[in-house]
Amino acid sequence: MAETFVGFLYFDGSNTDLLMTEVSLSTLEFLSRLKENNNRVWFDAHKNDFKGEEAKLKGFFNTVLADLNSADTIDKMKIYRIYKDVRFSKEKIPYNVHRSVGFSRATEKLRGGYYLRIEPGNSILAGGFFQPNPTDLLRIRKEFETDATEIRAITNAPVFQKYFGILEGASVKTAPRGFDKTHPAIDLIRKKSFLATRSFTDEEVLSKDFRSEVSASFKALRPFFDYMSDVLTTDLNGVSLLK
Repeated sequence: MAETFVGFLYFDGSNTDLLMTEVSLSTLEFLSRLKENNNRVWFDAHKNDFKGEEAKLKGFFNTVLADLNSADTIDKMKIYRIYKDVRFSKEKIPYNVHRSVGFSRATEKLRGGYYLRIEPGNSILAGGFFQPNPTDLLRIRKEFETDATEIRAITNAPVFQKYFGILEGASVKTAPRGFDKTHPAIDLIRKKSFLATRSFTDEEVLSKDFRSEVSASFKALRPFFDYMSDVLTTDLNGVSLLK
């Protein structure tokens, strides 16, 4: 299929969206200016600038989506709104000063989600299970209580350590109800979320290698996702819960 290249933009004839292989410096510059001028008057005056940068970022996010689909099956991509929900926020500023996107894996068999945030000085990539529902959380904890060998092998593997280091996520203070606080896997059982995160400097975000680093990082999550998917779709005896 023929592709037309313009700088680091290219158009794939199978789809009407431009794809970008890099994050533009102008995108970070716009977000930095927005942080300094986070009000409706300034934003309305620079609405066209926002739309232009949003189109570029969507192009990059589409490229990340294509990379993910080459090794996984993604159900949907969600680009989060720049408009901030201030109802439950102490800071009443109207706009987010970052742009972020989430990628949901397809079907009940494939659990876990990928996340990418672009923000000057605070860009991150993440993946995992944020505040799973009570049924899923109990199932995960029961698995760790029964045998945490496999999850520890996954998170201690060199590739996971290279990109993420430790498994993160908020935890209860002692032990969840019904669990022994002296259990060898209590550090895992206490967790309320199960997340892997990686931070990037602005220089790394603007690098030509950023796309490949994002792709490699997300690929490194697959053993973790596959394990957790297996846990969440079976009972403790290994019997499938799917119809």
